[in-house]
Amino acid sequence: MKLILSLILVLSTISCQKKKTTSSTSPASSSGKVIDVSNLEGELDPIATTEAEVGGTLTQWAGSYPKSLNMWEEYTSFNSDLMGLLYEPLLDMHSVEDKAVGLLAQSWTISTDQKEFTYKLNPKAKWSDGKAITAADVQFYYDVIMNPKHQTPIFRIGLSRFNRPEVIDSLTLKIEAKEPHWMNFWETGRLTAFPKHLWEGKDFNKVKWEFPIVSGPYKIGEFKENRYFTLKRRADWWGRSLAYNHNKFNFEKIKYRFISDRVKALEAFKKGDLLTYGIYTSSIWMKQTDFPSIKKGWVARERIFNQEPKSFQGFAFNLRLKKFQDKKVRKAIAHLLNLRLINEKLMYNQYFILNSFFPDLYPNKINPKRGIVEYQPELARQLLAEAGWKPNSNGLLEKEGEVFTINFMTASPDIRYLTIFVEDLKKVGFKASIEKLSYATIRKRVTKFEFDMRMSAWGAARLRNPESLWHSREADNQNSNNVPGYKNPIVDSIINALKVEPDIKLRNEGIAIMDSILVEDIPYILMWQSNHHRLLYWKMFNTPTYRFSKFGRGESIIKYWSFNSTKQNSLSKAQDQDQSLPQNRGDIHYK
Repeated sequence: MKLILSLILVLSTISCQKKKTTSSTSPASSSGKVIDVSNLEGELDPIATTEAEVGGTLTQWAGSYPKSLNMWEEYTSFNSDLMGLLYEPLLDMHSVEDKAVGLLAQSWTISTDQKEFTYKLNPKAKWSDGKAITAADVQFYYDVIMNPKHQTPIFRIGLSRFNRPEVIDSLTLKIEAKEPHWMNFWETGRLTAFPKHLWEGKDFNKVKWEFPIVSGPYKIGEFKENRYFTLKRRADWWGRSLAYNHNKFNFEKIKYRFISDRVKALEAFKKGDLLTYGIYTSSIWMKQTDFPSIKKGWVARERIFNQEPKSFQGFAFNLRLKKFQDKKVRKAIAHLLNLRLINEKLMYNQYFILNSFFPDLYPNKINPKRGIVEYQPELARQLLAEAGWKPNSNGLLEKEGEVFTINFMTASPDIRYLTIFVEDLKKVGFKASIEKLSYATIRKRVTKFEFDMRMSAWGAARLRNPESLWHSREADNQNSNNVPGYKNPIVDSIINALKVEPDIKLRNEGIAIMDSILVEDIPYILMWQSNHHRLLYWKMFNTPTYRFSKFGRGESIIKYWSFNSTKQNSLSKAQDQDQSLPQNRGDIHYK
């Protein structure tokens, strides 16, 4: 009998009922008083530290100013993290175990055929205006997302497998799947409550900045366009009645500073205008993080190794364009990206070079059966000639009177690697160029399929579901995750087969087969990936032992960190007297 992961997950949750915490010790509050958690519902989050203190303003860097905060119509990692602080789903995945934890849902049952899911909402759940969160609010979320007039196509992919949720009573919701799928339980668990009494009858596409009624631990505070906005901690958040939320979401205010330039953001951090700074550019990490505050031990400089799921990043070809439809052309262009040189010269070998779209499938994130695509300009010329592209009298590649142009759009101030790529493309005859635009403009063009090649970086989930990225059905949908417009009936058939395969080992085998097909088809030129997080922070915080959660990243700071009054005083004293503090560990490995 197969070891069925999804069945194990289901069995661990079918009998989920309200229960009391069984902690043998009671954690202390910021005042030092012992808090009785025996009246809290459910189990504690093992990542949350018992030394948490409530209060203070955490100032964080937030990149470029967004064109909308609405994650469901403008999906970015920033918006996703932000909306996760304002709204809650029925369930969450446990921070260290592969099991469900109830948030809005207090309990749930699953039919024997795994197609019908009944959720009982927590009667304590309230909106920020004091109104009860009901099953009708969860049903309303489904209606909003599934409305074809709303720009929410990537969220419709999973929900399209379900009939409209049925409201049994004010706290009970039944959801029936149209077809079997191993993700059905988790997909229904992602259902969120939207305030029906606020948004009913309104155009959801116009909901961009105003979110006056929320259910989560924070609410929107002040705005200053292109500069900052804040979140305020909700003292009246109903979720504090759950043990799983105990000692979490501790900062009284979160202030997001919008600075498009990463170097300028680092300078703001050095001044203390930002209190944490995640580094995503290896040259900054290697060459600009030896400033005095680090040498004196006032600032921690750490690399964090945990088990965050890893996906891929690369240059997506717009396969809707005729010039990129010949695989020989795509292969030739891939052989003109000098990955080893860029990793060595610009990134100080801080990254590993990708040879898979699913690096988590393999030991050390590398497919041992496949090498990387090497820089080979002569092979590129040969492949281009075979595809009919030959230099004209001006040395430009031409076919049937058309010159091969490639335009790269970027919002990044650091275009060194892109410049190297463009120059190598020019050497073999491409008319290549770089266009610097705002992120919002780039997003708009990509949505309309008005691009040649687009650098895209993707996150990964603990449960792999490749449908939104690779199914042909999504290729021509605006705002979908299938950026290249990739279509392959064999890949479609694998994805369809995986839907009903409960055994995670067999699903991974199927994904590995699909991975080989994708690598051969070259819808993206795979680039590089990091196996760790790089972080600077002023030494004034309580943090989990390993800084981030087991599978998390920067969002762990808001969720699990808090200020430490003793460390704040020590830091202030050291700064006033120009004294050093003890240095932190350089590398932190989650055990």
